[in-house]
Amino acid sequence: MAEKIYVTYNEVHKLCQASAPRILAAFKPNLIIAIGGGGYVPARILRSFLKQPGSPNIPIQAIGLSLYETLGTDAQIEAPGTKVTRTQWLDLGSLEMANLIGKNVLIVDEVDDTRTTLEYAVRELEKDVASAAKELSRTGEPTQFSVFVLHNKDKGKKGHLPTEMTSHDRYLAAVTVGDVWINYPWESTDIDEHDRLAALQASK
Repeated sequence: MAEKIYVTYNEVHKLCQASAPRILAAFKPNLIIAIGGGGYVPARILRSFLKQPGSPNIPIQAIGLSLYETLGTDAQIEAPGTKVTRTQWLDLGSLEMANLIGKNVLIVDEVDDTRTTLEYAVRELEKDVASAAKELSRTGEPTQFSVFVLHNKDKGKKGHLPTEMTSHDRYLAAVTVGDVWINYPWESTDIDEHDRLAALQASK
């Protein structure tokens, strides 16, 4: 059984605070996309630390993705694996997508486990923004995507991110951990017990 670690809201807050200067130094985002549901809380906390004096708050948009294991029975699936489906997405024909064109967009999630979700999010957002830019005759306005996660698991990844992203500091993780089971506070139904276990863990 994988080792379990418990992360508190305060720890998430401090991880975001410590990471903000790195994000600003490598990539100055002017729009955030949170991957639900784990990306919502860190995205909102990050916004406070990324805000620059005299500048407006960075807008946050949300997408939802669902992962499920495939058994290879679908005619379009050759072998068992993990499939990603959209549960919430930006409307290609609306201002939501048009607002991404020409921006530095920071995609936020809580954990990079197999990287399957992040690969899908980056690939599909890049594709949809390119389609929107072409339709609106705005292809001369480059859009750049960056990724931030609270925890990167040090393990083999099924998904892959663009080389220009990973080699140019456009992928940032607050911390890298082993292949452990991470318990986040927003998943807990008993926050007092969650914090007790986190404190017990920290005392060892």
